[in-house]
Amino acid sequence: MTFFNVYTPLFELALFNALLAFSQYIVLRAGVFSLGTAAFTAMGAYCAGVMATQYGLPSWMGICAGTLLGAVAGVILSVPLARLRGVFQALATLALVQIVLSITLNWVSVTNGALGVNSIPRTVHLSHMLIAVAVVTYLLWAIGRSSIGRAFDIIREDETVAVSLGISVPKHHRIAFTLSGMIAGLAGALHAHASYSITPNEYGFHMLVMVLAMVVLGGRVSVAGPIVGAIILTSLPELLRAFDSYRTVVQGAVLMLSIVFLPRGVVDTALSWLRARRLKAGTATKEARA
Repeated sequence: MTFFNVYTPLFELALFNALLAFSQYIVLRAGVFSLGTAAFTAMGAYCAGVMATQYGLPSWMGICAGTLLGAVAGVILSVPLARLRGVFQALATLALVQIVLSITLNWVSVTNGALGVNSIPRTVHLSHMLIAVAVVTYLLWAIGRSSIGRAFDIIREDETVAVSLGISVPKHHRIAFTLSGMIAGLAGALHAHASYSITPNEYGFHMLVMVLAMVVLGGRVSVAGPIVGAIILTSLPELLRAFDSYRTVVQGAVLMLSIVFLPRGVVDTALSWLRARRLKAGTATKEARA
């Protein structure tokens, strides 16, 4: 129990990072190179925080509003970005992050500027984060097994083939952007009610790098990939506490090694190895019977 109580904040952070990774995962699976997760998260967090501190509304209303705001922002953003591809999508979504950060810094009457929103009621705890991650995991698993998930996979591999099969690429990109915004908005709103205060610096370049790293490290195809990536990169600083002076260097080295030796991510590589082993065992059994 003492161990659990001491590391509860770390568990909550890992679950929050898993939601962020899911937001990034869904767009990457659909072949969209979006970096807008940090912007959607900031929208959800500030929406929930402002509603709680300035208007005294219940936390569940702020969380619902933050989730809805992220989804609406994803829908709006998908209209122009559905026409862009690759690095142009990345630059456009990066510009969105800069715009949102500028608003949070300069709209002082609402966001309190660089000081952020403080004294947010802490109504979200570990159990709530677990439920949120479980629901989102099931949602993405169900989508992955549906026609939408199969369309995402085909679009990611080759858009020309997708179009020849009658798949609407802009439509599925819009779905991916909407889901990404919804999940990130939910994560931001939950984080606001779990951390007492939020500041603009939390939703900048550092978050972008961390979210991308979690998905790349965990895997971009399996739903379990973002969860594993989030757990590894969240717990790594704690494990490397003895190397405090070189912590960021070791983290970077671990990420580089995983990219070089596990380019498909930890989970996807492990699943591929298990499938190959099963296939080999099945072939050997057939040969023995023959």
